[in-house]
Amino acid sequence: MTLTGDAMRILLIDDEPFALKLLIHQLRGLGHGDVIGLARARDALDLLQAGEPRIDMILCDLQMPEMDGVEFVRHLAGIGFVGGLVLISGEDERILHTAGRLARAHRLNVLGALRKPVDPARLRAVLEARRATTPTLVEPEPFDFGPEDLWRAITGGRVINHYQPKVALDGGEVIGVEALARWRQPDGELIGPDRFVPVAEQHGLIDALTRVVLVNALRQVRTWREAGLDLHVAVNVSMANLDDLDFPDFIAREATRAGVPLTSLVLEVTESRLMVDPLAPLDILSRLRLKHIELSIDDFGTGYSSLAQLRDLPFVELKVDRGFVHCACREPDLCAIFEASLGMARQLGLRTVAEGVENADDWRFLRDSGCDLAQGYFIARPMPAMAVAGWATEWRERYPVLLAGRT
Repeated sequence: MTLTGDAMRILLIDDEPFALKLLIHQLRGLGHGDVIGLARARDALDLLQAGEPRIDMILCDLQMPEMDGVEFVRHLAGIGFVGGLVLISGEDERILHTAGRLARAHRLNVLGALRKPVDPARLRAVLEARRATTPTLVEPEPFDFGPEDLWRAITGGRVINHYQPKVALDGGEVIGVEALARWRQPDGELIGPDRFVPVAEQHGLIDALTRVVLVNALRQVRTWREAGLDLHVAVNVSMANLDDLDFPDFIAREATRAGVPLTSLVLEVTESRLMVDPLAPLDILSRLRLKHIELSIDDFGTGYSSLAQLRDLPFVELKVDRGFVHCACREPDLCAIFEASLGMARQLGLRTVAEGVENADDWRFLRDSGCDLAQGYFIARPMPAMAVAGWATEWRERYPVLLAGRT
């Protein structure tokens, strides 16, 4: 079992003797006396691979001889280290940021990055963040399936929707939800879309999958409306969905069948591949807008999303990717990109949505930014349809507290 609180065991790696002693002193001053200080990353790896003593957190300098911090991060991932990791450097802050992204890509539990000389207040904040973080220690069970299995799930009613709310930052109103596909297994386990959507795209099943999610979402909107809950629903589509010129008419037919106005639907367009033939998407998206279906450019700033899409396609909403939202309040580069995206959206007359709102700091930053809508775990995790109404009631009670700053 991992040590907690003051019993946490910390490994500190820095080849500068003075910096090493100073950090040990600072850590002990913050109540963490169980600290091991080493000057070489190679010695640290030997200690970790020996398994004793168990280490709960590592603070590692990036600029070291023999083995630098980036190489050390790679080895940490290789041995499956599950404790907290803090990167330290006197180099340019962009190097720290890049190293942090690399470590997260290796699925390490990165708690933060500290510039030298280390500020005690920032060190304290990182240590406190570790207490609030529960790293994933167990890999998910292997999920082996083929396109035939996925097809049977799609046609057999085993693809269901969960919904993540979107709220207005000014006023707190619950505006709508995003429909997120889940594959329900016979034992009740739910498999997330990141594990089966790529297969659907590779094997020509993405259109069938999207249509099932759309139909389920439209029927659910009708159920909510009958219960007095008027919500927009957003459904993800990729450019791979926009090859069938009948797609707008299919949506119109299903909306009529569900008894739902097309103005209740938002399609979040993600371009997971370059457009081979741009004419079909232009045709389809233009017809969707003529039917008053709203279009959102999803994950803006990543993948193939581009300024050319904003120029050429009839979007009404820009959704800023979570990678530019979470921690933007304290990372100048992220803040600059986020604010530039917002400024451009305003000039183009687009509504803005920030996804990836993970904590109170993100929420306060967005409240001050002038962004229109927010979505993320701090507001609500994806939930079954039956839970949305109850959550909306709880949110109306919670929002005044957030507004008062008591988060």
